[in-house]
Amino acid sequence: MLSTVVLYGRPGCHLCDEAREILIRVRSEHPFVLQERDIEGDDALLAAYLERIPVVTIDGEEAFELFVDAAELADRLGYSGAA
Repeated sequence: MLSTVVLYGRPGCHLCDEAREILIRVRSEHPFVLQERDIEGDDALLAAYLERIPVVTIDGEEAFELFVDAAELADRLGYSGAA
């Protein structure tokens, strides 16, 4: 079963754009389901994540905030030593 990775962010966030690029690059070599959540559409998400975006979760567990490390992402997805 593939892991589900969720990127929490908002439009105009350059760090979110960078995180998305890393997620897409890693996903091209190590498959996972990628979902994006715009925090501006949900008051609870906005309150929880505004100062921390991008926030990335893997299977519901927070894995990264502000920056995504490609090698660590691959490792957390079970692809040790790959990125």
